[in-house]
Amino acid sequence: MTGRWLSIIGIGEDGLEGLSQSARAAIAEAEIVFGGERHLALVAPIMSGDTHVWQTPFSSSIDAVLAAQGRKVCVLASGDPFHYGVGATLSRRIDPAQMLVIPQPSAFSLAAGRLGWPLQEVACVSLHGRPIDLIRPHLHPAARILALTSDEHGPGALAALLVEAGFGRSVITVLEALGGPDEQIRSQMADGFMLGDINPLNVCAITVAPLPGARVLPLTPGLDDALYEHDGQITKRDIRAMTLAALGPRRHELLWDIGAGSGSIGIEWMLADPSLRAVAIESDADRAARIMRNARKLGVPELRVITGTAPLALTGLEAPHAIFVGGGGTNPGVMDAAIEALQGGGRLVANAVTLEMEQVLLALYAQHGGELVRFSVAHAAPLGTVTGWRPAMPITQWRWSKP
Repeated sequence: MTGRWLSIIGIGEDGLEGLSQSARAAIAEAEIVFGGERHLALVAPIMSGDTHVWQTPFSSSIDAVLAAQGRKVCVLASGDPFHYGVGATLSRRIDPAQMLVIPQPSAFSLAAGRLGWPLQEVACVSLHGRPIDLIRPHLHPAARILALTSDEHGPGALAALLVEAGFGRSVITVLEALGGPDEQIRSQMADGFMLGDINPLNVCAITVAPLPGARVLPLTPGLDDALYEHDGQITKRDIRAMTLAALGPRRHELLWDIGAGSGSIGIEWMLADPSLRAVAIESDADRAARIMRNARKLGVPELRVITGTAPLALTGLEAPHAIFVGGGGTNPGVMDAAIEALQGGGRLVANAVTLEMEQVLLALYAQHGGELVRFSVAHAAPLGTVTGWRPAMPITQWRWSKP
């Protein structure tokens, strides 16, 4: 079509046999064809243009595609190019009106079809080149998960994670080379996983079965404090839930967690939605390392941790949509720097336990307005031979939205 210089063609393990006439024509007529070695080999009989194998780093190949604009260019992709594929990367730099996209069924679609699993009821997770811990938030009783792995070692690594997290009775079905002549489907329980000679092209289907004590992560904020490794510097469960509600996460937003302690606020911010990002700023190196461990074990390994003291540690960071100040707010310049950095329309929430920090928040409230809230939480606890209320230290919270 006029103006469409780039064709993005999804290809399956059945190669040319599974391609439509229009897909074949786009490949055959291309002056330049980009793709992995396997994909290029599958369509070699009909290619006439120059071939370019994807390079490392991948960004250099994307630059080469862009440099070829105006010529007939074809990019080969696995399955659906816009489901964890190269299409998403290209569309961020090329007008979709200049593309002809012809997808094939994704690995997730093929796996769902083999198993009879309705895709709308399944969590689809790509672990291809991504941390395996991303699977953890999806581990709920009787849940069904389809996980695309990086290679032949992925299924075994998933099994080990399931056992470690208390889900050893879960069934892992490994679906290999779907749609091709080497297709194979095998199942084993995680705690007895012994499959070998696994094809690097595989999808793992997991039917989740927790054992007593399994680390099931609730969908709401306010996770049990026992799920975190901490040294006492943690926003406690009840206050954390109210703090996350005040921060009000919205899709694709970035949070700064200043004085992050155990990282609980940033972690639960990211757990609210996969599109959310967070930066945890912590001055103590031991706590910063602990935050990273907590982030991995709670399924958000992509939480960014900066070891440094605010406000200096904030220099050069991307402007956030929301900021939480849980520690260090009495340090000179911290609150001013946070207010200055916050995007227009963004939210700032700060908690005070000490009188000194409360004075800071009272002054900010007088200057900028917003909302002041005081929380007092008490838990029932043994009191001699009876039970009484044991109060926690009260929290003063300032909530402010930047005009």
